[in-house]
Amino acid sequence: MPKTLRLVLGDQLSQKLESLKDIDKDNDMVLMCEVKTEATYVKHHKKKIILIFSAMRHFAQELISQGIRVNYVKYDDPKNTGSLLGEIKRNLKKEKFELIEVTHPGEHRLLAEIQDREKQISVPVKICDDTRFLSPLDDFKKWATGRKQLRMEFFYREMRKKTSTLMEGEKPAGGQWNYDSENRKTIPTNINIPEPIRFKPNAITIEVIELVEKEFKNHFGSSKDFHFAVTREQATKILEHFIEEKLKYFGNYQDAMVEGKPWLFHSHISFYLNCGLLDPLEVIKEAERAYLEGKAKINAVEGFIRQILGWREFVRGVYWLKMPEYANFNYFNAKRPLPKFFWSGKTKMNCLSQCITQTSDNAYAHHIQRLMVLGNFLLLSGISPEEVNEWYLVVYADAYEWVQMPNVSGMVLFADGGILASKPYASSSAYINRMSNYCKGCSYKVKEKNGPQACPFNYLYWNFLDHNKSKLSNNPRLGMPYKTLSKMPDEKIKLIRNDSKTFLKALETNQYI
Repeated sequence: MPKTLRLVLGDQLSQKLESLKDIDKDNDMVLMCEVKTEATYVKHHKKKIILIFSAMRHFAQELISQGIRVNYVKYDDPKNTGSLLGEIKRNLKKEKFELIEVTHPGEHRLLAEIQDREKQISVPVKICDDTRFLSPLDDFKKWATGRKQLRMEFFYREMRKKTSTLMEGEKPAGGQWNYDSENRKTIPTNINIPEPIRFKPNAITIEVIELVEKEFKNHFGSSKDFHFAVTREQATKILEHFIEEKLKYFGNYQDAMVEGKPWLFHSHISFYLNCGLLDPLEVIKEAERAYLEGKAKINAVEGFIRQILGWREFVRGVYWLKMPEYANFNYFNAKRPLPKFFWSGKTKMNCLSQCITQTSDNAYAHHIQRLMVLGNFLLLSGISPEEVNEWYLVVYADAYEWVQMPNVSGMVLFADGGILASKPYASSSAYINRMSNYCKGCSYKVKEKNGPQACPFNYLYWNFLDHNKSKLSNNPRLGMPYKTLSKMPDEKIKLIRNDSKTFLKALETNQYI
C-alpha cells in the first residue's frame, strides 16, 4: 500500500469515510485544516463556523485516541497558509507521501479546485466515493437518464425499495407511499413543546467561540448561546431525543409555525447529517423502528424518512447532474437585489421578522419557514437567484452548496424552470395565516387584498402570476389560480399591479416596509 496523506474536509466527520477505510496507522497521516478560503468564501453564520471548527477538533481527537496520526492545522496557526492547496504542499515538503486520498467533496467548486490543483503537486490524488449517501451519483444519473421530468416522489419510491424501508413485501407500509396530506395541522395552544437538548460548550468549543469572535466578528448572526452537538456521541443523543419525544408529533405539525418557538417538533439533525456526525441510514432505521414498535404513526415516520431518503438524496443527485450550469439558472430573469432587512430582520412584516430573527439567533429555521415565508417572499419579489443563494448559504448552519442550491434555485425560486419542482411554491398570505400565528402580531392586515394596510403577500402573489403568465399559465398545477386570475375585472388587476409596483419600489430603495 502506498504511503498516503488522507485529507478530511470539514463536512466529512465520519470514520466510515472511504478515504479512511484502509488507513495504515504506521505510515499514513490524516490532514485536517481550518483554512481561510473555506471559512470566508461567503460570510458564514458565526454559529456555523463554531459548529464546524469545534466538531473538526473533536473528530481529530477521536482519531488520535485510536492511534491515527493527525496533522490538525488551526485557523490561527501562524504557519497556516490559508488554503487547502497550501497546506497540502506544506505537508509534502515535510514528509514524502506517494498518494493523497480525499472523499468526494460536497461542493462542485471544491471538487474542481482539487482536480485543478492536482496538476500543481507531484503526488497523485485519489477521490473516493462518498458512501455516506445512499444513492451513488452514477446510480442517480442512470435513474435520471431518459426521463422527461425528474420528480422526487418516483425517485423516493425506488429508494424505499432499494433500502427495504417502510416496506411490506412489495408494497409500502400502511398502503400508501406518501402521507403528506395528513401533515399540515396547526399546533394547538395547549400542547407541550419539548425544549431541544442543549450542550454546554467545553474547553475546545469555548476556544473556538473566542476565535470566531476575534476573526469573524463581521460575519452574520450571533455566537451567543451556542449549544449544538459537536461530537458523534452528542449528535446521537439529539437523535434519540427526537425519536422518543418528538417524532410522534412531527408528522401532524411539521409545517406549523409559532411565534417565539423556533424548534417545535423538528429533529434539528440536518446540522449533523450534513457534517458527518450522523449517518443517514442509521437515522432512517431508528425512525422506522419507532413505527414498528408503535411509538409513532406512519404519517409521522414516513414524512420524516422522506426528507432524508427522498428529498436529501434527490437534491444531491440533481446538483451533481446539472452543475456547473445549474448555478446560473434564472428562469424568471429576476434581478432585484436582496433587501437589506434580510440581514437585520427589521421589517413590519411579522412573519419575515420572526423567521429572519430566528435565523440570526440560531443559524436555523425549519423547512416551511425557509420555503413558504422567506422563500415565498423572495420569489414573489423577483430577487436575484445569485443573491438569494448566497444568503441561504451564509445564514444556515446546515447549508452546503449541494443541498442549499437545488433547494433555493429549484424549490424556492423555480429558477431552474422546473427541473427540480413541478411548480413554483408561491402563495398569498392565506397559507401563512393558516399554518402560523404570525399574522396576529403583524402591522399589515392579512385579510385585506389591496391598499397600504393589505398584507403584501396578497397582491404580490397575483402580480407574480400576472407578470409571468407566458411562462406559467400552461402549468397543469396552476390551472386553478390562473382560472381565478382570468375572471378578475380589469380594475382589480390594475390595483394589484399598482400596489405591487409601489411596494417593490419601496423594497428597492430600502424603505421600512
